[in-house]
Amino acid sequence: MKKVYLAIGLLFFALQFVVAQDVVVRPNSKRLSNGEVQARKSPMSSSFMKKGDAYARFVYNQPHLRGRTILGEKEPYGKVWRLGANEATELFITADLEVGGKTLAKGAYSVFAVPEADKWTLIFNSDLGQWGGYGYNAESDVLRVEVATQKAPKTFEAFTIWFSDDGSAINMAWGDTHVSAPIAFK
Repeated sequence: MKKVYLAIGLLFFALQFVVAQDVVVRPNSKRLSNGEVQARKSPMSSSFMKKGDAYARFVYNQPHLRGRTILGEKEPYGKVWRLGANEATELFITADLEVGGKTLAKGAYSVFAVPEADKWTLIFNSDLGQWGGYGYNAESDVLRVEVATQKAPKTFEAFTIWFSDDGSAINMAWGDTHVSAPIAFK
């Protein structure tokens, strides 16, 4: 009987390994109708930080400029933007986080932005699992924070989100535009 349980356990382990391998490939690719897998033009990325017992992670897709002017043209100023490409950007935090002087309760959020030439409004929304901003519902907004734009230290071909080394800011940059929102775990 022990051999049967061992065999079943090994089978489940093997299946989990196969499924896990598929999950690793799938986020940055898509399956074509002929069964081939094609890499996404805007690959999935993440940024994380850990301070003490608190943890924060952004999961987002990185659109690229590819010679285009995006902010203010393809993504018009004054309109809600999914803050990346493909699926809406999501933030997961294990402790309350102060963002721009306002408190965001621990949990999971979709993150959007309303870009302007001189500022971005960052939006933390409770609706998860969204594709882009098409189903965005302002009634589910939990927090909005305005952040001034600044000239990026370099040109960012790919939209990029990162936490400052000391964990004091969320940074976002694309092209020559950079925003930095002050943060602190509570």
